[in-house]
Amino acid sequence: MEQVQDLNPKPLSVKEYLVVSSMLFGLFFGAGNLIFPIHLGQLAGAHWGLATVGFLVTAVVLPLLSVLAVAVTRSEGVYDIGKPLGPAFALAFMVLIHATIGPLFGTPRTATIPFSVGVQPLLPASWAHAGLLVFSLLFFGAAFLISFRESNVMSSVGKVLNPLFLLMLFAVFAMAFMAPMSHASNQSVTAAYQHASFFNGFLQGYNTMDALAGLAFGVTVVAAVRQLGKTTPKSNARVTAKAGVLATGMIGLIYVGLIWLGATTLGHFKVSADGGVAFNQLVTYYLGNIGHALLATLLTVTCLTTAVGLVAAFAQDFHKHFSRVSYQTWLGFMCVASFLTANFGLDTIIQWSTPMLMFLYPFAMVLILLSIFSPLFKRDPVVYAFVVVCTAVPALLDMVAAFPPVVSQSAFGKALGAFQQGVLPFASLGMDWVVPAVVGAVAGLAVHVLKPVLTGQPASASDR
Repeated sequence: MEQVQDLNPKPLSVKEYLVVSSMLFGLFFGAGNLIFPIHLGQLAGAHWGLATVGFLVTAVVLPLLSVLAVAVTRSEGVYDIGKPLGPAFALAFMVLIHATIGPLFGTPRTATIPFSVGVQPLLPASWAHAGLLVFSLLFFGAAFLISFRESNVMSSVGKVLNPLFLLMLFAVFAMAFMAPMSHASNQSVTAAYQHASFFNGFLQGYNTMDALAGLAFGVTVVAAVRQLGKTTPKSNARVTAKAGVLATGMIGLIYVGLIWLGATTLGHFKVSADGGVAFNQLVTYYLGNIGHALLATLLTVTCLTTAVGLVAAFAQDFHKHFSRVSYQTWLGFMCVASFLTANFGLDTIIQWSTPMLMFLYPFAMVLILLSIFSPLFKRDPVVYAFVVVCTAVPALLDMVAAFPPVVSQSAFGKALGAFQQGVLPFASLGMDWVVPAVVGAVAGLAVHVLKPVLTGQPASASDR
């Protein structure tokens, strides 16, 4: 039964909204959110503006929609988002999302990025492996301790770590804006961004993993808002939505600044191999030797906020669905697994994460949009089924095409690639899932509308 009244019937204060928004900001914004926009700016050069618009769609608008999807459907986690397709699909989707943003790719990246970009340059080359081992051990030990009690997540992330990160980031921005390296509009543009800046920026937004994280963080956000006394689904959803708009709006402003900064670095540096190198060059240019120390601190703090959110969301969701294992045990498993994966190194993690992101993001996008608009068709499972089934084939083809050459350039990979490019519209832009998903939506809605005529029964499914 839904509670008639909140434990706290009074409207939240501005300060309380800021605390929830700050927590959301900290959960979303990790090291990848720093390095990928800067690298995008270098790749896009003078076309940085259009590339920024594409990047903001998948890196800001989509994560905001994922938070709103949780609010609209009154979900308490990623499992509930996939529930209209049945418990088996919902559980599989939850496991895949948490595995990707968790111990396989996302969470280990929160340790490897600050180490490789901020700490490793300060160490002798022979100490790199041992340094990563020690750093990742301390890093995930801290994440475990902060997340050990679920009630600590809001106070630790929203009130302490995130403001510290914002203060340090503002210092870097202030120096860069007062004395820019060059005019971004005058810089060279790489080949891929000559004619497809928007779509390449769109695909670069996948790397932040924030749309997937937004679905997984749902359980953490709902629990945090409940701590403020907003315990009924309706009021909890309203607070979550308002805080999400504020948090993602701030992230969007930072992205614009970072992409512009990346483009300005081309006045002094060549396009780097990744955004970590570019960010290192940026802070060193303005701060000299102390830039390394600031960078290491900045990246470690922002990554720790994201790691705390990821490990807590993983443990909360898995404890909810596999309750025989305690929250603290799942938390320990997540931290140990992430520590082990982190020691494969950043390059390996990024190389193998891209195929999974190309596979999961189309599913995440259609499920988020279906959840947002679900009141219009009463969350009918038929509509969900048509859209998801039609999205599956292009998502699988995108995954194969994104694998390292050992897979994508094999005879099997080339054959699938030729089929993909020859049959599916927009395949060359990485958007081949769009037309099938639209076709599935039209077919699903048609069946939903015609169901009463054909069966004499209501077309709607339960709203729950």
